[in-house]
Amino acid sequence: MTKSELVQKMAAQNPTLPIADVELVVNTIFDEISKALVRGDRVELRGFGAFSIREREARVGRNPRTGESVKVPGKRVPFFKMGKDLKERINV
Repeated sequence: MTKSELVQKMAAQNPTLPIADVELVVNTIFDEISKALVRGDRVELRGFGAFSIREREARVGRNPRTGESVKVPGKRVPFFKMGKDLKERINV
């Protein structure tokens, strides 16, 4: 599902709200989750899951084409852990 499909589905479920308002709500939620992750905060949505940041250490990789060793710098990556309720709904 794309973000525009999510907006359309939410607008269909809430016919009293204009699509522009639904789109604003969806964009605001995604923006706030992104801002929290940039700050290093954890975002937990009960019943759905939790978003957090994991640190990846620097390492030595290999260029698959040449076999040459390449230094890969450390980085921060987003991580999602599924909540118990979501896991149960998926594995029915």
